[in-house]
Amino acid sequence: GNWGLQPVHHNRVGLLLDQAIEPELRLRHLQVADAARATLGLTLTDYVVTDAPLNVAIRTSKSGASWGTIGNPDSLLRAAERLIKDAKAEAIAVVARFPEPENSSVLAAYRHGQGVDPLAGAEAVISHLIVRTFQIPCAHAPALSPLAIDPELSPRSAAEELGYTFLPCVLAGLSRAPQFVTAPTSGTIWADQVDAIVVPATACGGAAVLSFGSTPTQIIAVGENQTRMQVTPELLGIKAIQVNSYLEALGILVAHKAGVDPNSLRPNILSLSELKYY
Repeated sequence: GNWGLQPVHHNRVGLLLDQAIEPELRLRHLQVADAARATLGLTLTDYVVTDAPLNVAIRTSKSGASWGTIGNPDSLLRAAERLIKDAKAEAIAVVARFPEPENSSVLAAYRHGQGVDPLAGAEAVISHLIVRTFQIPCAHAPALSPLAIDPELSPRSAAEELGYTFLPCVLAGLSRAPQFVTAPTSGTIWADQVDAIVVPATACGGAAVLSFGSTPTQIIAVGENQTRMQVTPELLGIKAIQVNSYLEALGILVAHKAGVDPNSLRPNILSLSELKYY
């Protein structure tokens, strides 16, 4: 890769709010930001509000994956630039007003731990745009009206019921997010230093996996993490170790780090064969 990672002790996080967020909902997010400062010791800059509504739209592809668009990306970038230049922000947390999910069955499936996050695709568009433009860590939290109580909520979705916003984990993560660098310096991390990656077995079509697929990096594909993508290592000609669970993947990582061949831990080990050369 052309970019490396520089670990940091902490970042100054700038908060970027969509003009479309209603006053009461905006206040909720500002109070969450203050709470993060008071309880987690985070360093936040003054916040900015975009000069126009971002007009986020969410979509679902034929494959079932979520994606989305930003109606006013220039407004997003102007606000981010203001945080970077004037407030000296080192990472940016974006809160955009998202449309309320229209497909209640999709949202219900996600909340029950069985479906696709209908907002994640559009969120990725927002954060990727800022990262690509300014080479600065960025993450997004959607602004939504509080959801109704669901007695069958999945434990994996329950953390999102803790409050009125999705902002706390974004701020906490960005406060320690590594910075992007384009030249090697002491302590930086580069792609050729990555020994192994763990991915869902059916979601191997991303740029990172495709790039690592042509390197000695060990790719571990987890079968139990089902996705809509259905892009397996075999379809792409990528060599990968197939495992059933993340617990099994952890065992592979431990063996890899210790220099132990995972095949030596299996019940049946094939005998050596002669390699003939004449």
